[in-house]
Amino acid sequence: MSEEMGIFDVMYHCRAMRKLHTDPVPEELLTKLIDAGNQAPSGSNMQRARWIVVRDPDQKQKLAELNKVSVEAYIGPMSKRPQELPHQSADKRQRMMNAVLWQAEHMHEIPALIIACMLYDKEPDAGERGRAGGSIWPGIQNVLLAARALGLGAAPTTLGLMDRPKVKEVLGLPPEMEAHCLIPVGYPRGKFGPVTRLPVEETMKWDRWE
Repeated sequence: MSEEMGIFDVMYHCRAMRKLHTDPVPEELLTKLIDAGNQAPSGSNMQRARWIVVRDPDQKQKLAELNKVSVEAYIGPMSKRPQELPHQSADKRQRMMNAVLWQAEHMHEIPALIIACMLYDKEPDAGERGRAGGSIWPGIQNVLLAARALGLGAAPTTLGLMDRPKVKEVLGLPPEMEAHCLIPVGYPRGKFGPVTRLPVEETMKWDRWE
């Protein structure tokens, strides 16, 4: 655990950690992650982010089953998922996919599943759910950065939330609340290290793109 990492050290070494140990994460650390998420900005400072930390084995099993269905569809033979990318070789992409598959098989064993939700005034339509991204994803990123600073592994996924009615049933969500992201959290089986990203020269322009 390293709470003294500089913010840039945290950002540049915040790998997606999907393979996690089963050791329980102390409740105070999980609470600290959510408190960090709550510090993020939100539209009109409405602070509508809500968090469910799932530790109950039966609840985790139900969410794991929903996630597995979506993962299998995502990687199935008819999937349009690219086998490689200009910045990611087929070998590296396969290793990433192997980690996704490992997580799908073991999600029920991961100590905590954090569900990032949004509270709306009424049951939202697709447009409202899409616009909420600017208010929920900054909090999700805060949770990921806080996890890294505390030596915890985490990686966000939306695959396990694709069946919205079943997710709402499992989590007991009222009509005006939606689940936006699932974040498995635990102590990593692998080692932290620098992330590999496109150089800024390829992703940034001044004033105009062309």
